[in-house]
Amino acid sequence: LCMLMRGVEKQNSKAVTSAMLGAFRDRPETRAEFMELIKAGRGLVI
Repeated sequence: LCMLMRGVEKQNSKAVTSAMLGAFRDRPETRAEFMELIKAGRGLVI
C-alpha cells in the first residue's frame, strides 16, 4: 500500500530499506566485506 501511495506503478514490485549502524556506518571496508559475504552466500543450501 505505501508503495502505491508513492506512485510505484509496477504490480508486485519490491523495495529494500537498509540502515547502517556502528562499524558498518563508520568503516566502509567492513560494510563492503559484509556485503560480499552476503552475495557469496546466495543460493547456498545449508
